[in-house]
Amino acid sequence: MEIRELQWFVALAESEHVTSAAERLNIAQPTLSRALARLERRVGVALFDRQQNRLHLNKYGEVFRAHAIRAISEIDRAEQRIATLIDPDTGTIALGFLHSYGTWLIPGLLAEYHEIAPATTFELCGSAADSVVDGVRRGRLDLGVTSPRPADDLLRWMPLQDEPLSLLVPAEHRLAARHGVWMAELAAEEFLVLQPEFGLRQVADRLCEAAGFTPRIVMECTELSTLRSLVASGLGVAVVPATGDASGHPARTVSVPLADPGAFRTIGVIVPVGGPRAAVVARFYDYVRSTARPSAS
Repeated sequence: MEIRELQWFVALAESEHVTSAAERLNIAQPTLSRALARLERRVGVALFDRQQNRLHLNKYGEVFRAHAIRAISEIDRAEQRIATLIDPDTGTIALGFLHSYGTWLIPGLLAEYHEIAPATTFELCGSAADSVVDGVRRGRLDLGVTSPRPADDLLRWMPLQDEPLSLLVPAEHRLAARHGVWMAELAAEEFLVLQPEFGLRQVADRLCEAAGFTPRIVMECTELSTLRSLVASGLGVAVVPATGDASGHPARTVSVPLADPGAFRTIGVIVPVGGPRAAVVARFYDYVRSTARPSAS
């Protein structure tokens, strides 16, 4: 059974008329009729009911058409994937990243890469650090941009840059007028945090531990924008990135730089330990690595 015969069958099932289907396919009518006869011999039943000059797809034909369409689709996808493996300029890349990077880092990165490889397309997935790591590990994502470095022997990590962190406080907070603050000064504060699977939360926990205290957590959430809004409402303080979208409620919050030497999160790119397999992914991975800036810490 040839793939073209499946394609001919699907076209015939749509028109239910041999002559019009043959014209549409640009083949001779007898050629199409013989192909249909071969298919029906192969499956052992008639796929159409014949009524004078017309064909009507029967229940067996309906079943066969559904499977034929899926088979054709799978072959098409296989051809596309093979083309992607060969051609580094075309294809789709599944890219995962932390939600907060979607406001500044990722758009800039993709805009610059589009100038180099305009035929490359992306499937974007903003999520928590653990989800990005799991997606790359399981092959659902081609690569991920995340923080902190994952403790996973199945992944390769390449640091790109350090992102400074600051303390976000309500505008009327006692520290709002400060030009800098040490984590050790915050032991008595009530903290608003992201949930534990988020990389920013993991870094903030380590900063508190290094300063010698366990944070008094009053609320956990899943979005940085919500975290900023909670601070603006006066419900506590939060460790947040100093870059990206720091607005939220600018008139009601103040971002105070953290003075601790470790008050940053390292942004890195992760791929499977064997590296990218598709040429289109490998080229983008090389580009992302070329944007790395040496740590200033």
